[in-house]
Amino acid sequence: MANVAFLGLGVMGYPMAGHLAAKGGHRVTVYNRTKAKADQWVAQHGGKSAATPKEAAVGQDIVFACVGADDDVRAVCTGPDGAFQSMAKGTIFVDHTTASAEVAREMYSAAKAAGLHFIDGPVSGGQAGAENGALTVMCGGDAEPFDRAKPAMDCFGRAVTLMGEAGSGQLTKMVNQICIAGLVQALGEGLNFGMKAGLDVNQVLDVISKGAAQSWQMENRGKTMIQGEFEFGFAVDWMRKDLNICLAEANRNGARLPVTALVDQFYATVQARGGNRYDTSALIHLLMNE
Repeated sequence: MANVAFLGLGVMGYPMAGHLAAKGGHRVTVYNRTKAKADQWVAQHGGKSAATPKEAAVGQDIVFACVGADDDVRAVCTGPDGAFQSMAKGTIFVDHTTASAEVAREMYSAAKAAGLHFIDGPVSGGQAGAENGALTVMCGGDAEPFDRAKPAMDCFGRAVTLMGEAGSGQLTKMVNQICIAGLVQALGEGLNFGMKAGLDVNQVLDVISKGAAQSWQMENRGKTMIQGEFEFGFAVDWMRKDLNICLAEANRNGARLPVTALVDQFYATVQARGGNRYDTSALIHLLMNE
């Protein structure tokens, strides 16, 4: 058992914090920008809530966060009411936000200067993975604090891995999102082709999912794509945020991402048609409704 805080109770953070309490038996203090969500979490899981990240971080062994983007990470870490203002020396901050490698390195340096530890630990597995405690957690930072924090992360992660120095977790998540973008577009094109060709595409899925084309997207999104169901899962708005991070990093490191850039524009079209909160599998919607 440890004293931990969790900052940010969105669709990912809410169940992740819940697993820390239920599976790990940790004493959890939560913070959320909308206080009603924090009150709801406490009513469901126990623990307590705090009015600011600074207040939530007092006396904790580990502070977790899962917020929106780079500026949100900066605010909950180094802002006037940020957690770094009250964390005791040697405390570990684990950021599960999908953000840039740049901000991860920035917060790592700020933490080190304050006698703290910072780990960037973006996750993959979506809302279902968070709710089932089966996330993949990709971490960057130092080995000693990672080893101390890993048992707590195991409460919501089925695979928790240190990928390298600060920023390596975020870079690994970028690889993840780049691969997903291409997979979803290819799956959409294949299924749309099958429908145009007059095939029973549900049967097609059953057959090809047993071969080399198999993927998580095919297994979990193929049939809902056929049915035109997109009101769930990882939202297009979030994917575009992630892909823009990937494209910006590619501009810095010289990597070529022609397919990723193209799929990003397809997602922009989904947004323009009002599909901001659709699941990312909505790419097939563009092919079926041209």
